[in-house]
Amino acid sequence: MTSHRPKAVVIGAGIGGLTLAAALRQVDIDVEVYERATELKAAGSGLGVLSNGGAALEALGIDLGLEKRGQVLRRFGVNDAEGNHIAWFPIPELSEELGLPPTVVISRSALQQGLLEAVGDTPITLGAAAVGYETRPDGATVRFADGSLAHGDIVIGADGINSAIRHQITGPEPVREAGYVCWLAIVPFGHPRFPAGSVLHYWGSGQRFGLLDIGHGQTYWFGTKNMPVERAADWRGTKDEIVRAYAGWADEVQAAVRATPEEDIIAIPARDRAFLEHWGDGRVTLLGDAAHPMLTSLAQGAAMAIEDAVVLAGTLAGADDLTAALRGYEDRRRERTRAMVHASHALSEQEQLEDPGLRHERDERLRRTTYAEFAEQQRDVLTFPGIHV
Repeated sequence: MTSHRPKAVVIGAGIGGLTLAAALRQVDIDVEVYERATELKAAGSGLGVLSNGGAALEALGIDLGLEKRGQVLRRFGVNDAEGNHIAWFPIPELSEELGLPPTVVISRSALQQGLLEAVGDTPITLGAAAVGYETRPDGATVRFADGSLAHGDIVIGADGINSAIRHQITGPEPVREAGYVCWLAIVPFGHPRFPAGSVLHYWGSGQRFGLLDIGHGQTYWFGTKNMPVERAADWRGTKDEIVRAYAGWADEVQAAVRATPEEDIIAIPARDRAFLEHWGDGRVTLLGDAAHPMLTSLAQGAAMAIEDAVVLAGTLAGADDLTAALRGYEDRRRERTRAMVHASHALSEQEQLEDPGLRHERDERLRRTTYAEFAEQQRDVLTFPGIHV
């Protein structure tokens, strides 16, 4: 055992950073969290905590009450732009068959609230923009833009795709632009063709739409559209442009957009990074989007950050050599997260196809996919591999 109770400095109070804080408390490691934003206000969007994320939380006895805060996924369907059915993704059925926790679809703000309750009295410093770090054999120090410092036995960069901690580890590196914009919003919404507990995706030509029931009468929707990288990176269009983009689509798609106030729609570019093989530097490591940002197509970004946090906490628990424990965590997570980044990128390219012939082939492949084939593809994805693998 280490001679004193270790202290971790966590940079970033997003899903990954807050989950890590909760997980480290479970294994008797002190935590301080530092966040660039001046208030903890989750953006108006949603996400899925898939079965593997729920299982990871269970592995450390962390109960966020997700099923009460969000909506258990009951059916996941894929349609064409006009609403004609293509296929069902039997994620709920497979999770039940494997004895896994259900997938829960939830707003970011509801998940954040659950995590804040789980971290309890953990110190969280807002308005703290990390700019770099120094690492020593016995610890590390983070520098902030205002000149202040934070010292810990270990430092974990959970500060997202534009991580300052990652930047120091890797040096300059480009983001990888996918060439489409994502429009996101949460709105009170219901429709006869959108039953409770549903996630419905609609695939068109170079654009998609999704309706996700997040419970409590709220619907999270997203839309995507291929466009030049420069415009996607700084989209400044209007709601009218979005309405026009989905003219002629299924009625429930058009109705969801019409029901949403323009000021509630968020626009972000679709982007990730080439996979980073080495995340650490001495007593410093990375977690979640700072380590392995991925496109949203697999809906595994949140679950991967949760898994990272649980595996890191489990690896650090009682460790004699904290530096070796950090490298062990990275080794345990590398293969799985690399696979998710690559699979998300490949699926995104299929989803955003514009060529009619290629789209038809894609849809026909999906229609022919049997439950057994789906289970073979997704069994390992939906199963948390454990703290020690």
